[in-house]
Amino acid sequence: MKKHIVGYTTGVYDMFHIGHLNILRKAKEQCDYLIVGVSSDELVQKDKNKKPVIPFSERIEIVSAIKYVDKVVVQPDKNKLAAWERYHFDKMFVGSDWKGTPQWDEFEKIMTPLGVEIVYLPYTNGISSTLLTQKIQQMDEKNK
Repeated sequence: MKKHIVGYTTGVYDMFHIGHLNILRKAKEQCDYLIVGVSSDELVQKDKNKKPVIPFSERIEIVSAIKYVDKVVVQPDKNKLAAWERYHFDKMFVGSDWKGTPQWDEFEKIMTPLGVEIVYLPYTNGISSTLLTQKIQQMDEKNK
């Protein structure tokens, strides 16, 4: 009997863009049920020292509407072990730009003995919420 594969990925999903969609699409191709953690405003402030452009409640609603997503949960912190204890996922998906970083090397050490496969999905070059914010600011400056 084929095992039902549960996947898990997280993100801020501020100013949702094609890179976000690509990650969710590719993650769903590799699992039967995809759980997506959306970073709380407090986590974004703590982790990135900035407030998201789109409020948390709206980011949750946007991600919930994506057809590749089966369940949306709050990501209150970056404790992946605690997330696994809550959701018991088999695969954890992240962009390839994180591969080889100390943070994700540590996550691999923690998750691999639990049978969780870390899957690095291709990063979409040339797009990010930070780049979008910068472009908007530049456009705003030109229009002043």
